[in-house]
Amino acid sequence: MAKKPVKYSVVDAFTESPFKGNPAAVCLLEEERDDNWLQAIAAEFNISETCYLTRIAESEGPPHLINASSNPRFRLRWFTPVCEVELCGHATLAAAHTLFSSGLVASNIVEFVTLSGVLTAKKIPEIEFHSTETSQISAVLKGASIFEIKRTTIGDDLLVEVTSGKSVVEHKPQFDAIVKCPGRGLIVTSIAPSDSGFDFYSRFFCPKFGINEDPVCGSVHCALASYWSKKLGKLDFNAYQASRRGGVLNIHLDEQNQRVLLRGKAVTVMEGCIIV
Repeated sequence: MAKKPVKYSVVDAFTESPFKGNPAAVCLLEEERDDNWLQAIAAEFNISETCYLTRIAESEGPPHLINASSNPRFRLRWFTPVCEVELCGHATLAAAHTLFSSGLVASNIVEFVTLSGVLTAKKIPEIEFHSTETSQISAVLKGASIFEIKRTTIGDDLLVEVTSGKSVVEHKPQFDAIVKCPGRGLIVTSIAPSDSGFDFYSRFFCPKFGINEDPVCGSVHCALASYWSKKLGKLDFNAYQASRRGGVLNIHLDEQNQRVLLRGKAVTVMEGCIIV
């Protein structure tokens, strides 16, 4: 029997403008597909993340899948062009945007069952939106003045604070050198210029996972929120990821519950069906 066509959207996350922010493909599955198929489709899209949504019935599956709340719940998996990952912020926003904007859910809250636990996405009314090895890293960031180097506990990345937002924007990454660095990827960040309207700038390079530069990475900002909270003594941030596409994230660090809340906008730029 032929498989049912799989509807998909390509969503640019953390932006209001098409072809900005970070793109993610969102595929809506009505039946299970094997992991090889999921990975092949992600490779075919060949963007930083492709995610797959499968609706979970209220009484379905083992206890950790059974929904005690009244919110609609979906399985959510994320794939880069070369592997599955445990957490992706911008594709989660893209998935939530797809569900809310398509009318597939009537609620303003949706829950995702993921490899990182249950994640909750909430639709915010428009009125509420506000906007190691030091020598090795120094060589990778040749030309930039380094202020501090940290290893993140979220994502196992190297976080490098440089001395100016201009250095973040103008940095020319050496991907061959980044691959040889410890950890998953390299975060470069700095306090934003005083007239920019942002608290900090960042860029994220992850060639080990097939993503030379992630245009806007939500999961990285979980680590950045904690880092800049200690630096700036605050819990709320307006952040700019200074990639070529660029993207804006509004962040709240909930210290009591050890959670990071990310807000962002998204825009659908493509819809279609996969027929194989």
